[in-house]
Amino acid sequence: MSQVKTLIVHADPAVRAGLRQILAGVESLRVLGAAATAFEALEMLEAIPYGVFFLSPDLPGPTSGMELAQILASRRNRPSLVFVADDESLAYKAFELGAADYLIWPVAPERLERTLERLKGLSPGFKQAQPAGAWPEERSPSAQEDQQTLSLPIEEHEEGPFISALKQAWDLTQKKKTVDIDKLPISLDGRTLLLPYPHILFVEAYEDYSFVHTAQQKYLTSYRLKNLEERLGPHGFFRVHRKFLVNLEAVTEIASLPGGQFMLRTQGKTRIELPISRRRIGELKQVLGL
Repeated sequence: MSQVKTLIVHADPAVRAGLRQILAGVESLRVLGAAATAFEALEMLEAIPYGVFFLSPDLPGPTSGMELAQILASRRNRPSLVFVADDESLAYKAFELGAADYLIWPVAPERLERTLERLKGLSPGFKQAQPAGAWPEERSPSAQEDQQTLSLPIEEHEEGPFISALKQAWDLTQKKKTVDIDKLPISLDGRTLLLPYPHILFVEAYEDYSFVHTAQQKYLTSYRLKNLEERLGPHGFFRVHRKFLVNLEAVTEIASLPGGQFMLRTQGKTRIELPISRRRIGELKQVLGL
């Protein structure tokens, strides 16, 4: 029987425990950990290629379950999402985000059966899963008879250290080769747009996301402004304000305003004016040689 790696993402320990108990009897799923926040879920997803998330739409911290679903939508190999909620108020939005199903907790066994049927038709993980207990090399019948597997349960408080150790081991065995290209990948309508850095005029922070502006349009991305500052900084971009990262090649003018305020203007048919924070103006002048 094939098993799909499954992650429970919920802030309530009682719900996590309840889901574990229910899913333990499902032969097609194998629960490998639980997370209480979107950040923890993304960290664990980097270590383990989960096929299914049982996810709460309301998660503590800056990123909700709905926002996590939006972020996952940009991934090439994203897990299927089964939302687990207290009521039906967010069901429509969940299905808009591509949810495989939306369950009301506590869930009846017959309702979970329908969810599993949906997952079999929708989840790539069910098609890619390896048989439970399979090894990379084929075993002979005699070897299988001579060997036994001892299964030890992992308590919830032990999962964090276990996942951390697993991730470190994975990093040591996987040699990843990255290629640095001067293009920013942006998810757009189910495809990935590679936007050349010179085409970007500026980046605007928006909650935990950012808008990337070009001369023609703007794109909502899952990048944080701090991450883009680290990526684009060596390519002539400068953080002029806590909300704005600007391509200095596109700047045509720096204007002084009453009250000691400054702003800059960018090139293009429609000139864009952006504020410069006082603590940034000195560093900006040094960069520009003023």
